[in-house]
Amino acid sequence: MITGIIIVVAVAVVDWIAVAKGWKKIEYIAKPWTMAALFLVLALVGRFSSLPLIFFGLGILFSLAGDVFLMFSDRWFIPGLVSFLLAHVFYIVGFNLPLPVVSPTWALVVALVLAFSAARLLRPIVAGLAAKGQRKLIGPVIIYGVVITLMLLSAMLTLFRLEWKATPAVLVSVGAMLFFYSDAILAWIKFVAPIKNGRMMNMITYHLGQIALIAGVLIQFTS
Repeated sequence: MITGIIIVVAVAVVDWIAVAKGWKKIEYIAKPWTMAALFLVLALVGRFSSLPLIFFGLGILFSLAGDVFLMFSDRWFIPGLVSFLLAHVFYIVGFNLPLPVVSPTWALVVALVLAFSAARLLRPIVAGLAAKGQRKLIGPVIIYGVVITLMLLSAMLTLFRLEWKATPAVLVSVGAMLFFYSDAILAWIKFVAPIKNGRMMNMITYHLGQIALIAGVLIQFTS
């Protein structure tokens, strides 16, 4: 698994450099191939030997589809958004198979913290959409924000589940958090205001988030 993860990181680094240098042709190759390589690692190491691994594999494939859609013009933004929303749904299902047993107190505390943080983040994004005359996107963006927050909650609750080992629980929690913030950065750039080196930050957090999440899943379900 370690060799496979190193290869995925290497492809991701090529994409980061292409983004930094504005090498569009290389970016169009390296960006989708990063997720394709991550899918191959999951397939070769995990062999889809359990139901959760199948759902995480579907999550990677829909993330790959979202990557492809978002590389092109804004008219493909909604298909990209839907692809990533479905990816998060598959991740949510994967994290919650089998049905988890979690302390209601901890679940409520984590849920409230994440809900408050997500609401604070969504407020200026929704305001930015309204200011740009893109009110038709407000509903889809809010729904997406709710779903990705539920994905992050599902990942972080593994920290309190006895059946999850400590290392994979930390990896998926950090990975989901990075994934969440990569989308927040993208939304901020697109609908609120530019961020210096924002596209680089978006891609680095996105790739590291996905890699950490899948590495944690493989450790949990294959060892």
